[in-house]
Amino acid sequence: MPVQEEAVAVAATSSSGAGLRARALYLLPLVVAVAAALSACGGADKADAGGGGMPPPAPVGVLKAELQPVALQTELPGRVEAQRTAQVRARVNGVVLKRLFTEGSEVKAGQPLFQIDPAPYQAALESAQASLAKAQANLAQAAAQAERNKPLADAKAISQQEYLVSVAAAKSAEADVAAAKAAIQSAKLNVDYAHVTAPISGRIGRALVTEGALVSAAEATQLALIQQTSSVYVNFTQSANEVQQLRAALAKGQLRSAGAQAAQVRIALDDGSELAKPGKLLFTDLSVDASSGQVLLRAEVPNNEGQLLPGQYVRVRLAQAELPAGILLPQQAVKRSNQGDSVLIVGAGNKPEPRMVKVGGAQGNKDGNYWVVLDGLKPGDQVIVDGFQKMFVPGAPVTPVPWVPNAAAAPASAASR
Repeated sequence: MPVQEEAVAVAATSSSGAGLRARALYLLPLVVAVAAALSACGGADKADAGGGGMPPPAPVGVLKAELQPVALQTELPGRVEAQRTAQVRARVNGVVLKRLFTEGSEVKAGQPLFQIDPAPYQAALESAQASLAKAQANLAQAAAQAERNKPLADAKAISQQEYLVSVAAAKSAEADVAAAKAAIQSAKLNVDYAHVTAPISGRIGRALVTEGALVSAAEATQLALIQQTSSVYVNFTQSANEVQQLRAALAKGQLRSAGAQAAQVRIALDDGSELAKPGKLLFTDLSVDASSGQVLLRAEVPNNEGQLLPGQYVRVRLAQAELPAGILLPQQAVKRSNQGDSVLIVGAGNKPEPRMVKVGGAQGNKDGNYWVVLDGLKPGDQVIVDGFQKMFVPGAPVTPVPWVPNAAAAPASAASR
């Protein structure tokens, strides 16, 4: 007999004795608990039966495709080179007495850098000065003798030969004076070379010798290196085939020249950030490297803040041509795979639809990195840019909302799905 019916029967036959009344009182709490459990189960079943709907459409950020002129950027690897470089080397032999600069500091042209022991060269200078004085004294005597012999030779008091000898002695003394003056000049140069100065202005690196080191003019011992980096060169290469294809597209009218901006370059660092000030393209080499098939290009870039260092690896973004009508899409909106490039657009019924696209190149600006889409989209198509992680059910409708650059961080996996 069910528990409920048993309890009712026990309550109805309470007149049969105290034992039955006690049994009814014992089972009453159990009946109440079972009834409550059955009522709860029934309520849950009703809730399950009435609330089994689909979740609301997921909100996704969309960007409306628009045709616009797009400058085609070419991103190439480059190396930074100092605009001017000077190796400070020893020009006399001797022992280094002092280092007169702070390593890594800015120096001016003519600023003292090292002091090499000048004592031997100072002594040589004084010796040359003494030799000059002696030569000048000999010159004075020889010139006077030649002057006295001239009227005697005219009066036939001395032979012509004796007169010519005195004139030659005077000229020889003049030559000795000139040689002594040259020796003094050479000695002064050596004394000056013992005081090593900066040949150019720029930033000086570490000292390559220390006090007490013996340096040699014959070996041209290097003492330090000075580099001018307030403005630097960036050398980079481009495939000769790319250059030819670009020229052919320009000739056919598929692309047009980027105008004055064609000579402008942008520099991107390893972390992806771009320098605020652009550089300018100086020249394109006239020959192709036979070993690599590359053409050398050089740009000059302002570097007043010292962000670029000689030898540093950078990425050079060069606008060489312009696409008359292209579409820019944030890179996280494009799925790249071996099968091709594709995007998701909002189709009929607000359902996401895949669309294959043709990507031309990359562009970067303050809002982020973009792909240039050449084909596959029409003006007005709503391309899904973010919110991919919210689309749990494939093919389910979504709620498109305008995408705002930098409003929210794009999913890390969006660009590499």
